[in-house]
Amino acid sequence: MRLVFAGTPAVAVPSLRHLAAGRHEIAAVVTRGDAPLGRKRVLTPSPVAQAGEELGIPVVKTDRLDAEATARIAELEPALGVIVAYGGLVREPLLSTPTHGWINLHFSLLPKWRGAAPVQRALIAGDTVTGASVFQLVAALDAGDVFAEERYEIPAGATSTEVLEALADLGAPLLARVVDAIADGTARATPQSGEPTLAPKLTLDDGALDLTRDAASLLHRIAGVTPEPGAHTTFDGARFKVLRASASEAPPVPPGRVVAFGRDVVVGTGTTPLRLESVQPAGKAAMSAGDWFRGLRTDEPELGS
Repeated sequence: MRLVFAGTPAVAVPSLRHLAAGRHEIAAVVTRGDAPLGRKRVLTPSPVAQAGEELGIPVVKTDRLDAEATARIAELEPALGVIVAYGGLVREPLLSTPTHGWINLHFSLLPKWRGAAPVQRALIAGDTVTGASVFQLVAALDAGDVFAEERYEIPAGATSTEVLEALADLGAPLLARVVDAIADGTARATPQSGEPTLAPKLTLDDGALDLTRDAASLLHRIAGVTPEPGAHTTFDGARFKVLRASASEAPPVPPGRVVAFGRDVVVGTGTTPLRLESVQPAGKAAMSAGDWFRGLRTDEPELGS
């Protein structure tokens, strides 16, 4: 079949490469425009744009799938649209432009975690299992019938980046098999069943750590918001980032109090303390918690202050 592929971040690249190595023609790659990256804010093509150019596929850069983008895609006469984390909505008439419509690789087991941040929300909620789903795109958010899915057990302590990378690799061949089945006329999709949960895009507030909460929920939140928007609390009135933490066997400590326990630096929570491993104080580079703690001028530092 003649395909149009829409995607933007690095997690979409394995799917693009897998499809490009298959039997179908990718007429164009649609991706969001170049974005400023780094301290110098250099305009940089998206990972999907870079992969498309490397593969010799025409690249269409657009931040909105508007009338102009719809017209450009329609000129290609695609049989199927494939979307993986493009970062924008596909609406009519574009939704019906390809002969077989659009299919979407989504990083959850639908109908759980419909929305922009399924992996992050799953980790924050403490889920131990997630997966990848390929479904028919419809006007309602992530509500279409599902062609195929695959489960994935979340490793203990994995961050959203690590889980997304694993699901990107898991989902690429799953997506390719569905595309082949649609081409062969053997694809069958089933309606989603169960109670939907929503996964809206994370905000800075989602990274705020309430150290009066229990240790397990704090670790779940840290995993889900790492690296973006990042887990944070305050120290001396300024933002203080917690880059990595883990469970500790230290005795109870008042919430927010930071103490040494053997060679570890631990912070109190509403239950058991957490071991701080890597932190970033305001205005400074990331450092080990031990280096930060040794450089303090107070014997009883408190986070959340």
